[in-house]
Amino acid sequence: MRFHNHVISLMDEGTYGEKIRELGVPITSIGMKRGVPTLLSCNKLLKTVKEAVPDIIQGWMYHGNFAAYFAQRYAASKSHLLWNIRHSLYDLSYEKGTTRFVIKTNRFFSAKPIRILYNSRISRRQHEDFGFSSKRGMVIPNGIDVEKFVPCPEKARLVRTQLAIPDNAFVIGHVARFHPMKDHHLFLRSAAKLAKKYNNIYFLLCGRNVVPENMKLLSAIPQSLCQRFIFLGERHDIPELFCAMDCFSSSSYGEGFPNVVGEAMASGIPCVVTNVGDSAYIVGDAGIVVPPRDSLALAAGLEKIFLMTDDERKQLQKKARARIVERFSLSAIVKQYIDIYESIFQGQLG
Repeated sequence: MRFHNHVISLMDEGTYGEKIRELGVPITSIGMKRGVPTLLSCNKLLKTVKEAVPDIIQGWMYHGNFAAYFAQRYAASKSHLLWNIRHSLYDLSYEKGTTRFVIKTNRFFSAKPIRILYNSRISRRQHEDFGFSSKRGMVIPNGIDVEKFVPCPEKARLVRTQLAIPDNAFVIGHVARFHPMKDHHLFLRSAAKLAKKYNNIYFLLCGRNVVPENMKLLSAIPQSLCQRFIFLGERHDIPELFCAMDCFSSSSYGEGFPNVVGEAMASGIPCVVTNVGDSAYIVGDAGIVVPPRDSLALAAGLEKIFLMTDDERKQLQKKARARIVERFSLSAIVKQYIDIYESIFQGQLG
């Protein structure tokens, strides 16, 4: 193996600890309390890093970035420091107090890492506008598993049967947790306009708290149309659900790199997205981009996909998947990380 990895988790192993270990990658938990570093946890971090003797220390998110700087500064001064930021920064007031402090601390030390890797162009611009070092920034987008997210007519038929969706229905999907920034109400207002106009359009929504019992969602839909809105809550079979959709919508007014758009496109689904974060860049010419917080524009974009001929829609489906495979597949993104590491070892980064 060209690179040998060692994962250090500041708290416990979390959801992915066992999966990481199954890959043959050692993982060490520092056991830090949330937001409360102690002398004991700091000593354990430094001891772990000293024993690993790393060539590269890579932080992951704000707290991990500061811990990586601390470890490189006091335990592995000859190693190279990388940071990774997976977060958009629309407004610092959206963050918790401790997180605001850590973000400001990151800003102060942002000239220390050899590179700051952002997962979206909007994130890089926002952080550099906030004062992060512009000389260190670089964008490597999220990777999409194009073998997991793939079109499958058989799964589409199975899901539609399970959810009692008619064979001739046109299904528009929406996948997001219930959160103001995801703007479910915008989507539902747009969807209601289409549902009144066309009786064969169904809407499939899933995500945490996106359930029939959520009256904040139901209040946006006329009661006479409710039977065509399916709320599934949080699900773990998203690849299968994508297969049952004919179109996908992201209605957010704030995003960084929305994985769900890339996953939908990899599944061969044309997307209509709001122009936030890197959504327009992900979609390119393989979908439709509309302004955020504009229900008329979103409804018009969805209607345009609905009114396409079968051949037009199939061409868009192929184009959507091809764009993700070419630009955002896991293999393509992994290669970008490998290139960074190789450049560090060859002394090409400074």
